[in-house]
Amino acid sequence: MSVRTQAPRTTLLAHLTAHRPVPPLPAGEDFAPAPSPDGRRVAYLSDRAGTPAVWVRDVDAAEAVALPSGDEPVLAVSWSPDGQWLACVVAPGGAPRTELWVLRPDGTQRRQVAGFGRRSAALSGWLPGGALMAVTETAERGTAVLVDADTGHRRVLAEGDLLTLLDVSPDGGSALLRRGPRNARWLELLDVATGDRVRLLPDTGRGSTDQGWFGPDGTSVLARTDAFSELAALVRVDLTRPASMPTPTRLAGRPDAELEHVAPSVDRRRVALLWNTYGGRSELSLLDLASGVQRAVTAPGEVLDGAVFAADADLLCLTAQGPVQPREVWLVDPATGTPRPLRPDTGAARTGDSGVAPQLVDLRARDGLPLSGWLYRPPGPGPWPTAISLHGGPEAQERPGYNPLFQALVAQGVAVFAPNVRGSSGFGRTFVAADNLAGRYGAIADVAACADHLVDTGVAIPGRLGCLGRSYGGYLVLAVLVNFPGLFAAGVAECGISDFRTFYANTEPWIAAAAVSKYGDPVRDADLLRDLSPMTRIDQLDVPVLLIHGANDTNVPAGESAQVAQALAARDVPHGHLVLTGEGHDFLARDNAETARTATTAWLSRHLAVTVAALG
Repeated sequence: MSVRTQAPRTTLLAHLTAHRPVPPLPAGEDFAPAPSPDGRRVAYLSDRAGTPAVWVRDVDAAEAVALPSGDEPVLAVSWSPDGQWLACVVAPGGAPRTELWVLRPDGTQRRQVAGFGRRSAALSGWLPGGALMAVTETAERGTAVLVDADTGHRRVLAEGDLLTLLDVSPDGGSALLRRGPRNARWLELLDVATGDRVRLLPDTGRGSTDQGWFGPDGTSVLARTDAFSELAALVRVDLTRPASMPTPTRLAGRPDAELEHVAPSVDRRRVALLWNTYGGRSELSLLDLASGVQRAVTAPGEVLDGAVFAADADLLCLTAQGPVQPREVWLVDPATGTPRPLRPDTGAARTGDSGVAPQLVDLRARDGLPLSGWLYRPPGPGPWPTAISLHGGPEAQERPGYNPLFQALVAQGVAVFAPNVRGSSGFGRTFVAADNLAGRYGAIADVAACADHLVDTGVAIPGRLGCLGRSYGGYLVLAVLVNFPGLFAAGVAECGISDFRTFYANTEPWIAAAAVSKYGDPVRDADLLRDLSPMTRIDQLDVPVLLIHGANDTNVPAGESAQVAQALAARDVPHGHLVLTGEGHDFLARDNAETARTATTAWLSRHLAVTVAALG
């Protein structure tokens, strides 16, 4: 573990002690599966050795084998359709800039193939049959490039602002590009020979198209989009029609759930659909694209992600988790829809019955907008000291997944409410865009509405409310503390923006460009951004605050927390400043994540005045 603590005029973390045992962490979490083409083996990521690394397991084997994927954390792994290579997206120092490496399935011939220098590399997938990868490299602009894993040969297809390569047609003559900023993306069809591009879907002025790929013969494009409906759906565009921008055909959509993710089979004749139902629980279905028949599959957990088909076999792999179920890899037989765990000891043997399951709670914002969130209650009668936890994004969602921090706080007698304020995903395009620009004032007020609700319903003890959050949630913590002084007794802000001016000046250029549609333009909207910046009213912050940041964070640079700590120190406001070396925006090493978790639990337990009597 590598930790640096800065504590000018702070309440020392060493003085904070736990009141009751915290539920034990699992030996490791397994996630992001990548099956071999024949479906006999599965590569996946696991942090059981300390940081996420690549492991391989035969589907019928009791033991897994760790591959020598290097010392840096691995964010994604993918198996080539010819079975000869594994591609790994690596985050050096945990930072947002990533590299693409390849290695043989036996761990040999490991080498870097993309993401050199200041470029960040992302893998969209493999072209059918061989070792050619569709890659996007991003620096000031995005570059769509094909990379041969065998030779390292690179072929640039296109360059542009906010550009991502999604797919290449079976004949190699066309490429599918995604363009645009957050919540306002669209698809373009690229003629590889001429470089000409054409927009695929009509501009409705609403929604975003985030996923897309070619159909089985290259004469159609399928896409996940909410440009034509309030909730995201699956549509198909016929490329043989003469119109320059044909109207899409709706293939799958629901009035009660948002289509969160689509995983196509390699032959593009069927897809796995991950549905996000109200509140964030997952449902899974399989759609045969030829017949249009869709059938439900039993979900092996409350929250699913990472679905992927094996190239040449009837096998679907995915990651499942729940409030007391750590992330685990599951296998689904598409013919029967039957799920089974990859790891033999998955299930009760790993998770036991420790921890609490949350309750979905509905409430209203101060302007009447419907809100919801997940409430974790300690044992015994309330009210309790209570912490409001704010997720990142903001286009993310609080869901009933595995969160050891929540369980640790509940074990200390602190209730946790994890709301989805306006701007969260999973509730439709209007809700996710409701905090854009000046709508952010409403998101900040939503946190205050949650505090009111918790007190009014007898959950929270007045005067003993805290708030915590990371990334955008860290920003909201600082924003609510300076805009609603006296409402909260303490806060923990992890990797949060404190001043939009310094954020835009110091973040990665592609992150800044993509954020304009959500936060505002740093020049055109300078006055709005100044007013929304917590540093503008930092003199209103007068409660104990713990600031946590990764030293290598170039998404929200570590200076965002440092300038808050400096301002609080100048006014003798109790605070802590914990800087984790070797980490970026996400804390990927298990020991560093546990350090942040322990510090957060201790800080809130102390400053919310948790007592032995309160624990019963």
